[in-house]
Amino acid sequence: MRKGRSGAAARFLLFLLLLSAGLLHAGCGGDGGAAPVEQAAVAVTPPRPILRWMGPAFVRPVDREIVARCGKEIGMMIEPLPAPANPVDRLGLYRQFLPAESDDIDLIDFDVVWSGTLAPHLLDLNPHLTAEERGRYFPVYLENNSVGEALVGLPLMADVGLLYYRTDLLAKYGFEGPPATWSELEEMAAAIQAGEREANAEFWGYVWQGNVYEGLTVNALEWQASTGAGLIVDAEGRLALDEGAARALDRAAAWVGEISPPAVTVFQEEDARAQFQNGNAAFMRNWPYAYGLGQAEGSPVRDRFDVTRLPKGEGAEARHASVVGGQQLGVSRYSRYPDAAADAARCLTAAAAQRRRALADGTPPAIMALYEDEDVQARIPAAAQIAESLAEHALARPAAVTGGHYTEISLVYFIEVNRVLTGEQSGASAVARIGEQVAAWVE
Repeated sequence: MRKGRSGAAARFLLFLLLLSAGLLHAGCGGDGGAAPVEQAAVAVTPPRPILRWMGPAFVRPVDREIVARCGKEIGMMIEPLPAPANPVDRLGLYRQFLPAESDDIDLIDFDVVWSGTLAPHLLDLNPHLTAEERGRYFPVYLENNSVGEALVGLPLMADVGLLYYRTDLLAKYGFEGPPATWSELEEMAAAIQAGEREANAEFWGYVWQGNVYEGLTVNALEWQASTGAGLIVDAEGRLALDEGAARALDRAAAWVGEISPPAVTVFQEEDARAQFQNGNAAFMRNWPYAYGLGQAEGSPVRDRFDVTRLPKGEGAEARHASVVGGQQLGVSRYSRYPDAAADAARCLTAAAAQRRRALADGTPPAIMALYEDEDVQARIPAAAQIAESLAEHALARPAAVTGGHYTEISLVYFIEVNRVLTGEQSGASAVARIGEQVAAWVE
């Protein structure tokens, strides 16, 4: 039997959500006395029918514009309810109210790695999409959001790993273009670092994200996939770490203190960006957001860098591999209005909405055709490189296939990988230890 809104926990949670969104207003007297009865504030609940969208964390003017347009299109008001900005807090909130089967929330904004975790509570959107509509999105997002036979989310935006490189320094040291392989990157990074160190003791060849967090899972999966090595699990959810994975981890560990700073083992995105944008690195792995910041007024590297796909390894199985990120939109199974909510999800993730976000703030769209739009290209200078990586080199983390255990598996993985980077263990030891700890969660 559904718990619905009659559950005390669900009602209390809704009160907190509405309070944070400004939907409940309480009057408080400023004169220290009781307010007259006729002036007392009254709590007002917006009339149904209404669709409530949990997320995004920050509701921008462009979001409200799109929400208003989509509300008119589907014939129902859509009310965004801001969720916690911290991903851990947001997922924790979802794990509380979704199992309560509350019908107070209709649309769920979720991270790309939560598809398997939230799938039991999300509507299958396949019956609500035409083949043409499905074909508009980059396939990696349909793959990522498909749990079993169900499509549990649609992408609101795209994100993908890129290699940033200093165009001026490549020319200065005689390199004709960016590296295609990790061996070429190692060679270029070492040569440029040696030359630049004569005037800048803080200069390093390559910066990336090596801290104990999800960003390290992203980097390490790219290293492994680029050499053809096994990832954490295969497409069937079976443990797939192998000797190739161990070698990829050992290779990255050898960069630390050589072409990457020792502190890279505690670097996150902003640490790497600061090193690169301040002119103290030749190469950087990061997301598209760093491009606009690097080109900002006053940036030391403005007009002195570009981006390309991440390097690949050597051998027949090698490939360029870029892990994807981004926010997804799902429909709660417990919504009173599942068909209207599905229509809203289609509208909020459609080409018109994603184009508007791209033009407003440079958010990369998850719809392939938009990268051919001249206005989008002008707003996102790295559009061609982003589109190439999304179409040809994209790699989804094993969130769908590992179900509700991805968060725990990734936690084990990035802890053990970081221990390789800090010299506490070998890649082979990490592979073995990861396998032992995640065995209970995989087939």
